[in-house]
Amino acid sequence: MAATAVRYLRSVGAATVAEPVPAHPRPDLRAVGADERLPPDPGEFRRVLGHFASGVTVITATDADGPAGFACQSFASLSLDPPLIAFMVARTSTTWPRIARAGAFCVNVLGADQGELCRGFAVSGADKFAGVTHEPAPVSGAPRLTGVPAWLDCTIHAVHTGGDHLIVVGRVNALDAVAEDGAPLLFHQGRFGNFSLPGKSS
Repeated sequence: MAATAVRYLRSVGAATVAEPVPAHPRPDLRAVGADERLPPDPGEFRRVLGHFASGVTVITATDADGPAGFACQSFASLSLDPPLIAFMVARTSTTWPRIARAGAFCVNVLGADQGELCRGFAVSGADKFAGVTHEPAPVSGAPRLTGVPAWLDCTIHAVHTGGDHLIVVGRVNALDAVAEDGAPLLFHQGRFGNFSLPGKSS
């Protein structure tokens, strides 16, 4: 039938039939790349990382509206020369813009008996400094909370984007460890805890 159709087209003066267009080559098959996999479930991500115990801090600052602060477990030392530390804060934080405007902050390292103090700074929309005694840090004037085992007075050195958080790098201008043997407040799997420091050998 195809040959008959070609003879008919030629007899009526139709243009020569073009050669068939070759088929496109089949694409190479490949495995899904690691960067193409679905991301981990947020709940599972949080559950697994909850196995990593961390210390707890309160980051404070003073701006034109007064003292501001929030509880922060994402804190780490970064560099000895120059002396730098880092902490992570959610980009949705309402406290961070106030700290950013201040340009400086104090890291208050919490002790084992300061779980309630931490909870007070973890809430949103409340007066976090109600009933909390503090004094100005020596360089920035940011609130240095009374009774914390250690503190670091810093200026903002750099800010980087990290997904839904910001990575804040601070340059340390002054610091002190008030209680050398004080046990730290730890956070592990959604709960506060602590550990006893070994006794000093005689």
